[in-house]
Amino acid sequence: MGSTNSLGIHSWSILAPQRVILPQKSVPKSHSLSPTVTVSSIATNKTCSERYPIPRGCLGFAAFTGKVNKTIRGCATSPFVVANDEKYGNKQIISITPRLYDYILANVREPEVLQQLREETASMRGSQMQVSPDQAQLLAMLVQIHGAEKCIEVGVYTGYSSLAIALALPESGRLVACERDYRSLEVAKKYYDQANISHKVHVKYGLAADSLRSLILNGEACSYDFAFVDADKKMYQEYFELLLQLVRVGGLIVFDNVLWHGKVADPEVNDAKTVSIRNFNTSIMEDKRVSISMVPIGDGMTICRKR
Repeated sequence: MGSTNSLGIHSWSILAPQRVILPQKSVPKSHSLSPTVTVSSIATNKTCSERYPIPRGCLGFAAFTGKVNKTIRGCATSPFVVANDEKYGNKQIISITPRLYDYILANVREPEVLQQLREETASMRGSQMQVSPDQAQLLAMLVQIHGAEKCIEVGVYTGYSSLAIALALPESGRLVACERDYRSLEVAKKYYDQANISHKVHVKYGLAADSLRSLILNGEACSYDFAFVDADKKMYQEYFELLLQLVRVGGLIVFDNVLWHGKVADPEVNDAKTVSIRNFNTSIMEDKRVSISMVPIGDGMTICRKR
């Protein structure tokens, strides 16, 4: 079927044009879907048409549940999905294939120091926790567009995202970086020094919730422009409440992993982390204190703007 690359994603020798049609019915709020789709593919002058449910665990819109009549390994290979329902206007939605993801990454402007950090982190335990280059580029652009000068990061790991943010900050900018793992911080600090941005980063070693409370007690409420959260998923709601106190009106709070490998849309998956993220997504969807946009980049990011 294909080989597996360093990202843990199958690479495919042929990614034929395919059209996936969702059934003509409204999508229930519970996201409990078991759609059957028709997939037609053309490869080496041969046409085949097979009928089977969309496999689980695939990237993009096709990560739904259902009985699998035919086993398909790897990620979705269809370039787009059509929501065949008047509610969505038959909208074509991009499905991220391995080949398309390679193309996306090829169009990321990744500074050399970030590339070096990413490559070093790839050999470390927990390397999957590092944000992807396209995510880091988006975070840096949000900081620049917003004209941010004071930022917070909850969950630093080896510093890829914090380094990207700090590089985007002006010389007078400040990033409070909260992390509880000392070994990871040592790697991050090495690259802060290498990139000459150590003066912008104020590292807070310890539990992030305690660090955020200390900032509030220090009189820094409503003084931050931007925050990024990529830490303990079961703590997201608490981080949100604390950051909402620290970020100014109009400020941004960005949460990573809100799609949680597609598990949040699968009603059969109910482990503690998945349920926590699912509940968090519902909570901020209903929270009128912020404007939100869930972005299907990386493992899903939600951008919140404080009203």
